[in-house]
Amino acid sequence: MLKFIHAADFHLDSAFGALSARQAAARRQESRDLGFRLANYVNQNEIDLVLLAGDLFDSSSAFRETKEQLAEALGQMRAQVFIAPGNHDWYGPAWQTVNWPDNVHIFKSSTLTAVELPQWNLVIHGAAFAAAEQAVGLLTGFTAPQDGKRHIGLLHGEIDSAEMRYNTIRKEEIAASGLAYLALGHIHKRMEPMRCGTTLCAWPGCIEGRGFDELGAKGFYEGTLDDHGGVSLRFVPFARRRYEIIEVDVTGKTPRAAIEAVLPADTAQHLYRILLTGETSEGGVDAAALWETLSDRFYALDIRDHTRMAEDVWQRADEDSLRGLFLRELRAKWNTARTEEERETVTRAARFGLAALDHRDLG
Repeated sequence: MLKFIHAADFHLDSAFGALSARQAAARRQESRDLGFRLANYVNQNEIDLVLLAGDLFDSSSAFRETKEQLAEALGQMRAQVFIAPGNHDWYGPAWQTVNWPDNVHIFKSSTLTAVELPQWNLVIHGAAFAAAEQAVGLLTGFTAPQDGKRHIGLLHGEIDSAEMRYNTIRKEEIAASGLAYLALGHIHKRMEPMRCGTTLCAWPGCIEGRGFDELGAKGFYEGTLDDHGGVSLRFVPFARRRYEIIEVDVTGKTPRAAIEAVLPADTAQHLYRILLTGETSEGGVDAAALWETLSDRFYALDIRDHTRMAEDVWQRADEDSLRGLFLRELRAKWNTARTEEERETVTRAARFGLAALDHRDLG
């Protein structure tokens, strides 16, 4: 029984531009430490084979220090490591400036090549992006030989895409491949394993979230390959920090109480965006004050006010007064708004205008 892990899309040296300069630098260092954490996992769990399906670096010009640290970490693994460079870290001179350890094999060609591992009666087939785009499908026309050996594929790419930019693979090509397992990268959201013919394939997703478009638990697949080519997989959460978005309805409640009621206990290491919804009085929500009160409970916190003014505020538009005239004008704009963003702009204008009329401080 062979034990392997399948990971992808580390995107080392990502900018983390939405964070403060201090936090972005800290997150980049945490990313560089990822390889060493993974090496500890591999060794502690007696993993035999590590499959890395591309985009380990965020660009082909990753810092030399980053590449050297990854090489050092992979060299600590008591396992055979295979890498198939993707569209962000396509194979070129940048890979050749580092001395990669003997236990690491990097696929260098944009044509599938094979590496035999006779100790496991196994063959690994892989290929690399040779540029930022790969229009020709790397699996096209491939069928593993029927030689009694077990065959695994390692590629960066996507299935049945219409764009033909990032190694589009057809399901029928997977079914015809004769592979026991096809380890894929490129899709940042973990996909449940899918069977095409007798071939099992999967994307583990990115191993660490980098923004609020990469939510929830991130990690890799750990699998076993039996003597007959049967594959079983389980997902292993591995990210140090998660990005989460929660929506909080503040109707009839104080905003802080509404937030406190839904917050999980383990937020300190993670990055949260809280979307405030529902109805409020004309004063609205003081998002800045909420942030000051709650931010020390998170690694990073973003609070966004998507609330709307309660209907009873708008009802005062019928008043024969400056307030009524102001509200009638804005209510007309609200009624003709075409998007939620336009309605939010009208709501903000109403709140600030009413505060000005009443000589109130909205902060």
